[in-house]
Amino acid sequence: MDKVMKLASQRAVVIFSMSSCCMCHTVKSLFHDLGVNAAIHELDDDPRGREMEKALAKLVGLNPPAPVVFIGGKLVGSTDRIMSLHLGGKLVPLLRDSGALWV
Repeated sequence: MDKVMKLASQRAVVIFSMSSCCMCHTVKSLFHDLGVNAAIHELDDDPRGREMEKALAKLVGLNPPAPVVFIGGKLVGSTDRIMSLHLGGKLVPLLRDSGALWV
């Protein structure tokens, strides 16, 4: 859990992902299209990925947990939460407040 929280606090937007997951790809593409330079940690490519995956599953209550997004060092959630914020017009202001977007 400490490793996850440390990584989550290092950038304005941090995405924990699985390289072969289509929902992860969708979330990463959304942030990229919005102009966000997110830190992306591919759990299946990281030597401590399984450990982080277990910690994330506890945090979000999903297994597998990916994608999991942190904005401003705070857990925002998985795909459903990100898409809900985006469709509700609340994602961009959240990104601005965290310093991930300047426009």
